[in-house]
Amino acid sequence: MSDRLLELIGNVVADINERRDEKIPTDDLLNVSLYGDSGVFDSMHLVNFLTLVEEAIEDEYDVEISLTSEKAVSRRISPFSGVGRLIEFIEEEMALAGAETGHGSAA
Repeated sequence: MSDRLLELIGNVVADINERRDEKIPTDDLLNVSLYGDSGVFDSMHLVNFLTLVEEAIEDEYDVEISLTSEKAVSRRISPFSGVGRLIEFIEEEMALAGAETGHGSAA
């Protein structure tokens, strides 16, 4: 599933890059820092990005999860520190929501 989520996030980033002067690098998306000192988003843009990711997840997997919940923001290691950590958090939340994520692949 990680590969499919990375692709999904890549599509969201591509859409954002169409409207953004300073492009988010996509050649090594898994290691892109989302928020913080070296992050590509400020707090407002991060929330907008997470909302778009939530919508894409709902469209793709037919499950609603919240990426801006208290659970997410209170973690010792932020799921917003990088795309890899965000994918791990999404997988946890989808598992808790009982999402059917197979879609015929073992990603």
